[in-house]
Amino acid sequence: MKLGSRQMVLGAVTLGALCMVGVCLLGVALAGGQAGPEQKPLMSEDAFKNVQVLKGIPVSQFMASMGFFCASLGESCEYCHTLEHGTWDDYAVDTPRKQTTRDMVVMTSAINKNNFGGRRVVNCYSCHNGGDRPKLTPSLTAIYATPSPEDPDDAPLGPASKTITADQILDKYVQAVGGAQQLAGISSFVAKGTSVGYGDEAYERQIEVFAKASEQRTTIIHTLTGDNTTVFDGHAGWAAAPATAAPVPVIALTGSDLDAAKMDADLSFPGRVKQALTGWRVGRSTMIDGHAVQVVQGMNAGGTPVRLYFDANSGLLVRQLRYTDTSVGLNSTRIDYSDYREVSGLKVPFHWTVTWFDGRTTFDLKDVQVNVPIDAARFARPSPPMAPAPTKP
Repeated sequence: MKLGSRQMVLGAVTLGALCMVGVCLLGVALAGGQAGPEQKPLMSEDAFKNVQVLKGIPVSQFMASMGFFCASLGESCEYCHTLEHGTWDDYAVDTPRKQTTRDMVVMTSAINKNNFGGRRVVNCYSCHNGGDRPKLTPSLTAIYATPSPEDPDDAPLGPASKTITADQILDKYVQAVGGAQQLAGISSFVAKGTSVGYGDEAYERQIEVFAKASEQRTTIIHTLTGDNTTVFDGHAGWAAAPATAAPVPVIALTGSDLDAAKMDADLSFPGRVKQALTGWRVGRSTMIDGHAVQVVQGMNAGGTPVRLYFDANSGLLVRQLRYTDTSVGLNSTRIDYSDYREVSGLKVPFHWTVTWFDGRTTFDLKDVQVNVPIDAARFARPSPPMAPAPTKP
């Protein structure tokens, strides 16, 4: 993806990135559906200027839609937006490509309405496939080239296995990370480490994660321009980012974003993995980095699938693939886990990589402490981030 230096989506789709910070410390973080207390969301037309087509949707979904556009065309934000003055107001300025995008959104919506009963079958990626212009002629090179190895993310789920059940795979995972009895004794954890982002964020940042088994979790990335923070207090949730990185500094999580934060809090403690999703199915085995993996898939409350990939030998989680529904298509997020180490009788992944449409971030833990007291203020609504004070020479 040709991401530029000013990445509105990379910075402003903070919800996706922030919710990933502590995705798997003592467990698995999965995307959710519609659960959670409803809050009145900030709508796109109330937050941004000159919104003409994607009206009536929350800011988080609007920004996720921008990420879908970027990924579908393999371009960054400035492909359609002008950045003449270097301010957020630049994004409201009309350009020919912005108008073309609006026309395409209306066109695909009409195609889906008239031909597929309103189901979103056709979208930007259907024609663009990662290119700025749709291809009109099949490629002879592609036709006669050696087929690429199967991408585990794209592999069809296939028929349910007759030799092993989802319960058996999930039970093996629980046992592999420490066992149900050991997991039941974990009530909280605090973790510290570092992360390295993508593009403008490609430098080492300090991270902190605070979690309690009472469905509370806060994750913080300390960046050069201020803290990126996601909080779920057991009922409500928020994402905060510096004004230089996001047009709305603090966003109340609603709908699927709120449910995702709740799931992250729940499944930071892996004894709850079975209850995270419904309709568990076993997929056909595949390979990741030369290792055999077993695949299970469940459905979240919003009806979108989540896949978990477990090492066939160790039973440990090596990948999660989840989807977020936007107004124009499904956004996927992949998390790869490795470097499991023992902490108080539990096996914890000390390294993981989060990949989504707008970037990639790696995380490395340095210290994890379990069953430690955590101040309730850690789970309060975050204030708008302030830029760090300049360092004296």
